[in-house]
Amino acid sequence: MAAAISIQGLTKKYVDVWQKQEVVAVNNLHLEVEEGEIFGFLGRNGAGKTTTIKMLLGLIFPTAGDATILGRPMGDNNVKRELAYLPEETYFYDSMTGWDLLDFYARLFRIPEPERSRRVKLALEKVRLQPDAWKRSVRGYSKGMRQRTGIAQALINDPKLLFLDEPTSGLDPIAHAELRDIVASLKDEGKTVFLSSHQLADVELICSRVAIIHNGKLLTTGRIKDLTAGERTEIIVQGKELTNGVMDKLKALVPIVEPVYDHTDESGSREPVPTGKLRLSSDDNEQTTAVIDLVRSAKGTIISVVPHKRTLEDVFVETVRKEGI
Repeated sequence: MAAAISIQGLTKKYVDVWQKQEVVAVNNLHLEVEEGEIFGFLGRNGAGKTTTIKMLLGLIFPTAGDATILGRPMGDNNVKRELAYLPEETYFYDSMTGWDLLDFYARLFRIPEPERSRRVKLALEKVRLQPDAWKRSVRGYSKGMRQRTGIAQALINDPKLLFLDEPTSGLDPIAHAELRDIVASLKDEGKTVFLSSHQLADVELICSRVAIIHNGKLLTTGRIKDLTAGERTEIIVQGKELTNGVMDKLKALVPIVEPVYDHTDESGSREPVPTGKLRLSSDDNEQTTAVIDLVRSAKGTIISVVPHKRTLEDVFVETVRKEGI
């Protein structure tokens, strides 16, 4: 299958004039996205995700490296007619109605009537925006309605490749689920979606492959079913009974050792409250056995040992933590 996006050594550096130092936002990125797939692009805030997307769209220029989009050079004006971009924060002309807003963007693509009206109606129906809102001012739209309008705007030119940056962020559960399903349906239409999101449960449901980026560097990429293969065992122990020496040995044995917090105390506060317990996590049976033996030999208390199917969140946290975060 042909590559919708092919990135070779893409790098972006900035100069921080206040700190008088160079900042590497994206560092020698190599990545390929196949046509017709929903590809998850994951990373913490400031990892370089949005910078990468803006370079691919030709909105900013790379310091080094190159990329091809739908088989053509990055920044080629001819390919932009086949692209769409939904940023994390949508900015609309609030005095316009949802219909007029989409009609405006359709005119920018020089889509003539009656095809233009057909496209606007189809896009609004696709994102399930209620018809009684089509002729209302965008100023009165809720967050969910604005996100629906944003996706509709991204679909108005019937793009082959869509870049979506946090499309379900800040939505109520029903709107969240509906928009996630809308994004998933784009694959059935043969479109390619490059999805940047912190909603890892959504990514796990709708993406076939993902890449994890951190501090501008690509840490790992692969099929979700391969990355999440195997089981993770979670062990809860009573941490107050363990000495610092035992704690050091536990941290050397397993990748995750973290305190357990209670988010509601007796006063009703929602601030996290330490419970004195520790959560240890490992995907290695020998490590799990060694942890149990160590805690018992130190006269500690094992509260529970529960196997879990590995999730994309587990993979993400473990991958980033290996970088010392």
